[in-house]
Amino acid sequence: MDDGVTTAGDGVYGEVIDAAGRHARAWLSGVGERPIPPHATPDEIKDRLGRVLPDGGEPDLEVITRLAETVEPGLIAIGSPRFYGWVIGGTQPVALGADWLVSAWDQNAGLRTITPGAIAVEELAATWLLDLLGLPPESDVGFTTGATMAQFSCMAAARNEVLRRAGRDVEAEGLTGAPRVRYIAGEERHGTVDLAARYLGLGGPITVPADEQGRIRVEQLRAVLASGSGPAIVALQAGNIHSGAFDDFAAAIEVAHAAGAWVHVDGAFGLWAAASPRLRPLTVGFEHADSWSTDAHKTLNVPYDCGIAIVRDPAAMRRALGMHASYLQATDVGADPHENVPELSRRARGVPTWAVLRSLGRDGVARLVDGLADAARGIADGLGELAGVEVLNEVVFTQVCIALETDEATAALSERLWNEGEVLAMTSHWHGRTVVRFSVSNWRTDATEVRRTVAAVARALAASDPAEAPPAD
Repeated sequence: MDDGVTTAGDGVYGEVIDAAGRHARAWLSGVGERPIPPHATPDEIKDRLGRVLPDGGEPDLEVITRLAETVEPGLIAIGSPRFYGWVIGGTQPVALGADWLVSAWDQNAGLRTITPGAIAVEELAATWLLDLLGLPPESDVGFTTGATMAQFSCMAAARNEVLRRAGRDVEAEGLTGAPRVRYIAGEERHGTVDLAARYLGLGGPITVPADEQGRIRVEQLRAVLASGSGPAIVALQAGNIHSGAFDDFAAAIEVAHAAGAWVHVDGAFGLWAAASPRLRPLTVGFEHADSWSTDAHKTLNVPYDCGIAIVRDPAAMRRALGMHASYLQATDVGADPHENVPELSRRARGVPTWAVLRSLGRDGVARLVDGLADAARGIADGLGELAGVEVLNEVVFTQVCIALETDEATAALSERLWNEGEVLAMTSHWHGRTVVRFSVSNWRTDATEVRRTVAAVARALAASDPAEAPPAD
């Protein structure tokens, strides 16, 4: 009797994996042309899946088929080369293959001596990343669940270290009664930096004014630092979420370090500009910071989840995040991977990063990053030629923000794009205006997709004016 329970070695793994592979290939083969938005609600999906847990099980192959066929209408085509809704990226084939191997291997990649195969791959990826981005080779690297936890890891090291310098051993004494740590950031920082600070008990930021592109104003940063005293963490930004702008790292880091502050760089998608000789000037001086965070799924295009936390001082990172126990076979060479992230149990999420780096090489990564920036420039140029469209930002990297004459018209444009489904670009608010934001982050967004994007926006604009709309079939 088939009660849905399988055992290793009976061939069912192969059947189930083959079935999942067929469904995956069907999805991947159509994701570039299907309408991007989902067309089923969570409640509809739950109704179709069946809301009640059955007393008896269901055969594995039926479960896989039920899952794939029922959930598919509720999936958003994030992998489409015309998906610009958020900075998410589209998975490279080699990264997907590597990620499947990670799941099949099922290694708990927390201890170096216990899972040496997975750890060797991650350590190579870490070394290559530091070299590729021009960051200090002595830095420690942790592969986290995403950019938020990468921020958390870096800022945990920062918090404990600046308090240690002030005479407080946070690991032993905790935060109660400790000096207040001033968390300082530009007014156009990303919300995940605040989230990480909140998790760490730092509270809200002391904000520093930003310029018209969202770059922190260095002289105001100097004034904010001078207006107080005590431990401080300064968060800078590589890639503003609306404009794509980069802070003046050389000047800001010099000012912050002169005041004794730890400097963290949030580079969720923009840190990768350093991998391109053409775009590297955007990051000049950022190597002098104390920590950096990024997300490999956003620009390098590996699958979820793969944040990257980088800290110049390995000891600070390990003190803040590490733990030891007699039953854990700790390495006597360097650090165990769990000492660089907020997890003891963790999948080997750095393996897909290694796979993409190995597949592309240094030159290929540069071409990938340049290609994303070129696509953003092409979208901006094309949209800027359309009547009534204003491109609001200096397009220096991969972000394009546009607006129409009124906020209502801008929001309506995004809604029409959603309804048509060929292009997805979401609204946001920037400098007091409703904007439609195009975040280019998919390796397949080439010149052809740029032209399709501009044409879709032109159709959406025409549809707002019946006199300009094309005749119905």
